[in-house]
Amino acid sequence: MSGIQLDATRLPPPAAEAQLRSRMRDAARARTTKRTKAVSLNVLGLLVALVTLLPIFLMISTAFKPSHEIYSLTPHLLPSHPTLGNFRQVSSGQVTGGIGSVWLFLRNSFGLALVTVLIASLLALLAAVAVARFRFRWRTTFLVMLLIVQMIPSQALIIALFLDFKKLNLLGSLTGLVLVYAAQALPVTIWMLRNFVATVPKELEEAAAIDGASGPKIFFRILLPLVAPGLVATSIFAFITAYNEFLVALAFLGQNHGAYTLPIYLTYFFGQHGASWGPIMAASTIYTIPAMIFFLVVRRRLVGGLTAGAVKG
Repeated sequence: MSGIQLDATRLPPPAAEAQLRSRMRDAARARTTKRTKAVSLNVLGLLVALVTLLPIFLMISTAFKPSHEIYSLTPHLLPSHPTLGNFRQVSSGQVTGGIGSVWLFLRNSFGLALVTVLIASLLALLAAVAVARFRFRWRTTFLVMLLIVQMIPSQALIIALFLDFKKLNLLGSLTGLVLVYAAQALPVTIWMLRNFVATVPKELEEAAAIDGASGPKIFFRILLPLVAPGLVATSIFAFITAYNEFLVALAFLGQNHGAYTLPIYLTYFFGQHGASWGPIMAASTIYTIPAMIFFLVVRRRLVGGLTAGAVKG
């Protein structure tokens, strides 16, 4: 009889065969579990992205809708007849009684935020180097006090700040707002930058000092480039603090309409008979552009800055 002859000695014993099948089932189960987890995380990320981006999409869509579509009983996600009328109404400044257009208030807000970022970052970096590199009396108390100050809401301090700034003749100007916003951003930025400075090995500074480098040269040539990602991460917090603030600006600027920021400008579209949602969404769309530009500029160093400070505290 011709055919394939099976060698019984090469067949796996029943115990080995069962073990092999068990391993194959475990591997298949592990692949299925891993695939299910990946799909679940992707679906969750997609849901989070939809929840986050939907308000932005509705804002931009409403900005291009005419009034009859905004107040229609059958709303649509996309405008059927796109228009730039809302943007023209915002740019003209008619709603403010001619005190200025949206570009004036946008310039005030963006310039105010940038100056706040520069001042807060510089002061916070110097303070972070001091608390991270030097051991002095009341050092821990100083760090705890920073957290306590940050927990106090700004609304509780606005009356005292108003009276102090009135004595200093800083009301009605953007200079006073810069000082307030920088002070509000300092506690968190100092705490964050302290961790970034602590991750830089002291040996680098000691080696530079042995080679004859002076203190300022060590700071600008060694420490500052290594802490730059942390500065980017903390600058975002300072930028948001200054760019979105409303209450202090409204109280401090008073009747100086030329110094108004964009959040104050948006309140002019709310009247006793209702709100003009088309111009509000148009102004809000314009309002987000500088923030998006700022994030795009700093995004390359943002990821490194957010992770570097978590290495050592």
